[in-house]
Parts: sequence; structure tokens; C-alpha cells
Amino acid sequence: MGKLAANELQKMLNCIPPDERVVVPPQIGFDAGVHRLGDKLVAVATDPCTGVPEEWFGWLLINYAASDIALFGVKPEFCTITLLGPRPTSPSRFQKIMAQICKATTELDIAIVRGHTAMYDSLKDLLGVCTIYGTVEPIQLITSGGAKPGDLILCTKPLGIETITNYALTHKEKAQQLFGTQKQAEYGELVPMQSCVKEALALSKIAGVHAMHDATEGGFVTALNELAETSNTGFIVKQENITIPNEAHLLQKHLGLSETQMLSFSSTGTILAAVMPNAKQKVTETLQKLGLTAAFIGEFTETKERIILQNNTQTAFPSQADDPYTSMMTIT
Repeated sequence: MGKLAANELQKMLNCIPPDERVVVPPQIGFDAGVHRLGDKLVAVATDPCTGVPEEWFGWLLINYAASDIALFGVKPEFCTITLLGPRPTSPSRFQKIMAQICKATTELDIAIVRGHTAMYDSLKDLLGVCTIYGTVEPIQLITSGGAKPGDLILCTKPLGIETITNYALTHKEKAQQLFGTQKQAEYGELVPMQSCVKEALALSKIAGVHAMHDATEGGFVTALNELAETSNTGFIVKQENITIPNEAHLLQKHLGLSETQMLSFSSTGTILAAVMPNAKQKVTETLQKLGLTAAFIGEFTETKERIILQNNTQTAFPSQADDPYTSMMTIT
């Protein structure tokens, strides 16, 4: 998709000077940053939004960043909004998106503190940026670097829900042909699945949940590799335990996608987490109350190997994601 390769991004981060006030500085594999504020910690996340169904633009803009905060066990409290568009952009277009933003912040009890709206000749389409922050007691902080050998790998939603849903909305006729009219309509209603705020906050309160990460750009491939890298572990994943919707297979066949591309399906709103075995039942019950099904797809290991097990055959888990999201959404 649009992110820099990890080695190129690291070159950018190398120039950031260390600061004792910053607990979690900008680094690869972490959904948010954290700094001190008196006796508390402040978690901060910022995310762009572009190229999504416009009727959900403002809602997604808020929930993208709010989800990143929640994955750290932090209640999203305040936000700033930047809305940019090409010249000319109708004021009513900005106003509709702002109404969506206000609806989303009301749902999550987030206060809007500041914003900026403008038009620029260099832009071709709408672009939004949201920064969200909230406070947390140090003992309650969770990061993606806390996975331990022996922890189970939890997955909260089926693979590729974001990709399938957005394809159903942006390629309605083709989706109806592939999935059927009823399934296309059903997926069109699943945009709220692209938020993980409620389940992340609920999971963060369970003893034994050691780390969480959103399987956004790069899907399972990026998220699992980053969890292992930041936690200094390996993992083994069982392919048969991964819930893969039939529509994902249909898209794979229609577009000629590889297995790596399938595992790389952008899955924003899907949490991959490290869970102690004795917390499995509590996690399962908590997710059931939120209408979600817990899938335990493998475990983290002391050895640094990253393995996927399929039909009793072990192979190396993909080291690099190949997320087809952007090309899929632009195909006519």
C-alpha cells in the first residue's frame, strides 16, 4: 500500500533525538506513542484517511486513530482534525464529513479540541488526518512489544474484513457477481467492523493480555511479524485456525492473488493479541459479549523462527507483506 519499506522508514526515525519525557518514541511496529505528563502517561496516535467510501469518511477518520490508542489500553479522550480537499471542494462536502466526525466522536466520548480545513491545488481527492490522545496510569499501559513465549495468538475477526467490505462498496456490481446480491449488501453494512476501540479497551482490562496490534496495512503478515519483532519472539501459526471468509477466496481466484497476498489483506479493525493460556476463557467470553468470536491461531515461541503450519507441513511465514488493497480498489 502506501507505507515506506521498514528500512527506509527507519532511516527517517534515526534522526529523532531521544527524550526522557517520551516513554514510547516513534518506532516501527507500535500503533501509538507515549509520553509522560506528571504522574500519568499520555498515548498519542495520528492517522490519515483517504480513498475510502465517502459516506463513512468522517467515521473512519476518527476510528482509525482511536483504535490505535485503545490498543495501548488507553481510553481515547481528545482529538484534532485536519480536512483537506482539492480546489474547488464544495463546502457542503466538508460539512457532511464533519457531521460524520461529530457522530463518531459522540459515540466514543471524544472531545474535538482543534482542527484545520483547506483546499489545495496539488490535491486530487479528500484527505483527512486525525490525532487522538488519552491518559493512562503507567501500570495499565499495553504495547505491541509485550508478547511472551507460550502466549497464544488471538485473532478477533476473520481475515480481510476491511478489504472485502470496501471492495463490496466501491465495486458494487462486480461484488454482486462474485458474492451474490445478498452477500454484497451484507458486507456493505460491515464498515463498523473496521474499528476495534470497544474490544481493545475490554481486552486491555483482562490480566494475561500482554500485547495487541491492529492488522491494518499488510494484514496478518505485517501485524504478526511486527508483534514478534517488537517482542523478540518467534511464532507458529496454524493456517486451519485462521478464519477466512469465502469471499476472500473468491477475490483471490478472481484477481489471481497469491497466498501471501491473502494473508496480507488489509484488515483494519482486527486485533492480533498475545494472550496467556489461562486467560483464554475470559478473553473468549469478553469477545462473545461484544458479538465477536475469538480465534486462537497459534502461539509465540522462544525460538525466533516464524512458521506457518498447513496440512502438517511447516513453511516459513512470509517475511514481507504484499497487500493488494490499493490495486484492488482502483481496478475498474
